[in-house]
Amino acid sequence: MEKPYLITFDKIGAEEIGYLSVAENPINIPFEVKRVYWVYGTPQAVERGNHAHIEGVQILVATSGSIQVTLESKAGEVLSFDLSSPAVGLYVPKMYWRKLNFVDNTVCMCLASLPYDPLDYIYDYNEFKK
Repeated sequence: MEKPYLITFDKIGAEEIGYLSVAENPINIPFEVKRVYWVYGTPQAVERGNHAHIEGVQILVATSGSIQVTLESKAGEVLSFDLSSPAVGLYVPKMYWRKLNFVDNTVCMCLASLPYDPLDYIYDYNEFKK
């Protein structure tokens, strides 16, 4: 089973002019991106995620702000990641339960391997653990 890992994107530029980072398949994206979406305006008290994907894999990037990501494998291994740099992404393999806690005014961009398909989602934690 694949494990989650952090991806560091090149940071091009300088403090006085700003930076640019690039996500490019196959250089630093290990799959063909079929969908890009971003989540924003999430109050700090709201937990997002609370699902797993059956086949889809993703890369999460905090393009602004900070996200505490907790992932759990079917075997019960729990991993935590703090995403707070737009030059770092988190690769999330299939079949990892995810919980995301945002700091106010955070923007999370997601690069996904599949187009949206409601049948790829598991929203019931007990079903996920079976």
